[in-house]
Amino acid sequence: MIEREISFSKIKKNYLSFLKKQENGNKTFYDKLEQLKNFYIPICNSIYKWHRLKNKVSVIGLSGGQGSGKTTITQIIKIILRTKYKLRVINFSIDDFYKTLNQRKKMSKKKHKLFLTRGVPGTHDMVLLKKCFNSLFKNKFKSFLIPRFDKSTDDRYPKNRWTKVKKKPDILIFEGWCLGAKHQTDKKLNKTTNLLEKNHDKRLIWRKEVNNELKKRYKKIFKLINKLIFLEVPNFNYVYKWRLMQEKKLAKNSKGKKTMSETQVRNFIMYYERITRQMLKDLKTESDITIKIDKKHRLNHIKFN
Repeated sequence: MIEREISFSKIKKNYLSFLKKQENGNKTFYDKLEQLKNFYIPICNSIYKWHRLKNKVSVIGLSGGQGSGKTTITQIIKIILRTKYKLRVINFSIDDFYKTLNQRKKMSKKKHKLFLTRGVPGTHDMVLLKKCFNSLFKNKFKSFLIPRFDKSTDDRYPKNRWTKVKKKPDILIFEGWCLGAKHQTDKKLNKTTNLLEKNHDKRLIWRKEVNNELKKRYKKIFKLINKLIFLEVPNFNYVYKWRLMQEKKLAKNSKGKKTMSETQVRNFIMYYERITRQMLKDLKTESDITIKIDKKHRLNHIKFN
């Protein structure tokens, strides 16, 4: 009993310290201890149980729309798993594996102009991503590098700024907006989702290519995820609202680097809309854990599927 109390006390301290660093004039975390007790600790308990059964590197997928809080939640889960269970935890995002700006320029000329904009399946370097997974699962582990992407310059950081994984982890938290997304039928593809598709993809070349990527290469990567956590936003309008908040934070912290205006953010999320809407239908029942996010950006309900 005393050990449990000490453990929770340490978790609480590390958790609150992390949240304090994240808070600024535009963001305040509500119900901190209630969220810790009712959401984060039960999630971590489940992850630990899954890992014990697997007894090798466990891949936990964390999926959800832009601005849903994936990065923050990833860090909180890491804190608890490390503090309570003494597990070695690493994380990376599918965003880290975006193709370089030059690669996307070539792709936009070869396949479709909309591939210049990062985000959708097809704009990630899946060969590099698969290589990182292979390094992770090797019996004789060797250190490897995880790429990093600079969204303020819309390009990959140079290799000397990549993250080095020196020891084999117990847990990988793999987060990304489209994890677990499924391809659509031709009938659904024929229906236009927004003005971007209506005005710039009249012949369906872009959306069919994206859909084919989901059906083949991305599906293979998603199969490597042992357990998937899905963050269910109230509706797609909040993806825009919260993505805009992210951009304002980026503008504040990026020291004069180029960021997007409100209009640019609205146009940008149109690239994500089709897949995000489909995910909101599919993953709330098909993920291993579904967490509902309320309109105030708080964890509102959790379901272990």
